[in-house]
Amino acid sequence: MKKEVSCCFTGHRILGKDFSVSALDNAIEYMINKCVTIFICGGAIGFDTYAAEAVLRAKERHESIELHIYAPCNNQSAKWNIIQKNKYNEILEKADYVDMVDRPYYDGCMKERNYKMVDNSRYCICYFHENESRPSGTGQTFRYAKRQGLEIINLANEWRKNEQD
Repeated sequence: MKKEVSCCFTGHRILGKDFSVSALDNAIEYMINKCVTIFICGGAIGFDTYAAEAVLRAKERHESIELHIYAPCNNQSAKWNIIQKNKYNEILEKADYVDMVDRPYYDGCMKERNYKMVDNSRYCICYFHENESRPSGTGQTFRYAKRQGLEIINLANEWRKNEQD
């Protein structure tokens, strides 16, 4: 994989009222205009699902882009409801590449998956309120992406504000 043309996503499972699908679509178009062709999602409920669906919509207009799913374990959807499982399976079927760890959930698998996504990317689109004090995988991934020098678009902050200007 070519890191310089790759963008990963990170965001919360539960999204705030300020979340905008159109801002997500616009951020993906912005990345495509920067010659990004590979979009990496973690496959979780919430932001990851919205991101994967947005990439699949963009693929209808840009055949050259790819959706890669990095699953943290082979039973990620085990506790999800039937609607969530069906959506996940549909996304997996439409993805260009699925990196599925061949073992069930284990302590640290989410962090390992998140860091792998960052390590394989030059860009990151996220939905993270930076003033949050509670620990989260999204916050951990966001901070790791910053330390690794990724160009970050945070839909919870500056990107949404810029979109409204």
